[in-house]
Amino acid sequence: MKRNEKTHLWEGIGFLIVFLLWTVLIRCVDVQVAGPNQTKVGFAAFNLWFHKLTGVHMTIYTITDWLGLVPIAVCLGFGMVGVFQLIRRRSLLRVDSDIIILGLYYILVILAYLAFEMIPINYRPVLINGILEASYPSSTTLLVLSVMPTMMFQIDRRTNKSLVRNVTGIFVIAFSTFMVIGRLISGVHWATDIIASVLLSAGLLKSCRSYERARGLLRKSLPRNCSFPERLSLNGNPAEDTPASTH
Repeated sequence: MKRNEKTHLWEGIGFLIVFLLWTVLIRCVDVQVAGPNQTKVGFAAFNLWFHKLTGVHMTIYTITDWLGLVPIAVCLGFGMVGVFQLIRRRSLLRVDSDIIILGLYYILVILAYLAFEMIPINYRPVLINGILEASYPSSTTLLVLSVMPTMMFQIDRRTNKSLVRNVTGIFVIAFSTFMVIGRLISGVHWATDIIASVLLSAGLLKSCRSYERARGLLRKSLPRNCSFPERLSLNGNPAEDTPASTH
């Protein structure tokens, strides 16, 4: 494992450890009744101060909630790429290995989301349509920060057109920033929920990237001199019939 990959791995592990410690602190430090229906939250003084500072903005919540479909569309898009390659190449072993790892990574993100839905750490500071919902970590923030960067990585890998890369990079950064700030100031989450999502997504993303690079999986993708449609294997070119081991 090269130094760069080791750095990504240790950074990923570090973020995950900090997330776990943060979760423990949420359950132990300054826990007070602060939410609806007498629900409690950790770091209560800080959370209540920030919530009072931002207030509740349901319009921003609704906008960011609908925009949460964008990372889901990204997942489905790369999933379709994998399915198309599987159909055309007639073997899972011949599907681009980075696409397979990406699919497993998306499943891991979903499992992390479901785990905290089943084991609530704390609840929202407001009722949503009269219903008390779990809010730790922010699922929308987790999804955006875990999925959107993978779109940038895949585009960088699958095209050598600088304009496409730059536009994608700007879009991913701008969209992710808007979503994090939007969820933070919408008032439907405690500030500590957003912080937790940032830590968890960073840990998952960096760990996944280190694994890909260490195994050399990304380097086994299609040659860089292919056009973008060829790299997505959507046009039936010979690249689709080439075994993964020769990529």
